[in-house]
Amino acid sequence: MKRSQFLQGIAVAALCLASVPAAFAQAYPNKPIRLLVPFPAGGATDLFARTLSQKMGEKLGASVVIDNKPGAGGAIGSDLAAKAPADGYTLLLATTSTHSIGPAITRKLPYDTVRDFTPIAYVGDAPSVMLVPTNSPAKTVAEFIDYAKKNPGKLNYASSGNGTIVQLTAELFKSQAGIFVTHIPYKGTALAIPDLITGGVDVMFDSMPTGMPHVRDGRLRALGVTTLKRSPLAPSLQPIAEVLPGFESNTWFGLYGPKGLPGDMVTRINTAANQALADPEVKDKLARLGIEPVVSTPQQLATMVAADAAKWKKIVTERHITND
Repeated sequence: MKRSQFLQGIAVAALCLASVPAAFAQAYPNKPIRLLVPFPAGGATDLFARTLSQKMGEKLGASVVIDNKPGAGGAIGSDLAAKAPADGYTLLLATTSTHSIGPAITRKLPYDTVRDFTPIAYVGDAPSVMLVPTNSPAKTVAEFIDYAKKNPGKLNYASSGNGTIVQLTAELFKSQAGIFVTHIPYKGTALAIPDLITGGVDVMFDSMPTGMPHVRDGRLRALGVTTLKRSPLAPSLQPIAEVLPGFESNTWFGLYGPKGLPGDMVTRINTAANQALADPEVKDKLARLGIEPVVSTPQQLATMVAADAAKWKKIVTERHITND
């Protein structure tokens, strides 16, 4: 064999080998993808996952199957995702509870929220509203702060339980406003609503989907929204940040994979998620859930979560908050 023929054969073989990874990448996905939801069926995270998964599956060319694994504030489902093979067939829909508040309030999580996951996409935000009884003397955020300052220790707020986003939002508000309001924990905001309506509770920060229907029916008064700017979901509501600069508290949703997820798979899933979130049907469904879709890169998710986790850790430490 001539040297030129030998070298030509080597070159052809090298090209064939180089095409193998590309062929594998093009083959993904070739079976259903499991999307772990670390909360019960029927909740906001589950409904968001089901809304996103159908269109995302269409963009990926494979079905995305929801697998609810609730428990321990989202830690059970998150742990399953952290320990799954990094093959792109097990994903996690994480939230503020699992990756921002969880590390700050739970002493021993079975995983590290940074080291054990691959960020894929920041996909949505669910703002909350500040609610008071209709007979409250406060008709604005500023009036409530003034009312609380004139009545130190006499007012109370409801939450969905110790260590929840509802409690932490109220504590963040108290910290920035410089007021003292007593915490009354309930087992869910739905159980607190009757007491809020009758005036047995003075204020609560609730999610839009569960809080706003009572406002529209005239049973409660909404003073403000927890986004930095006016929310398209409730454009008439004043952002609390206009009174307390920088105040923000949203339940975010993010897609993660196990650590070591190949970059080509991350890009493929991120693109499919962003395309699904841009779909008018998905946007409409999310608006009805009180969720604003977010289009992002993996790095934007990682950056946002790092800042959010630091904010809540500071509040947990300063306010001595526990989930006991």
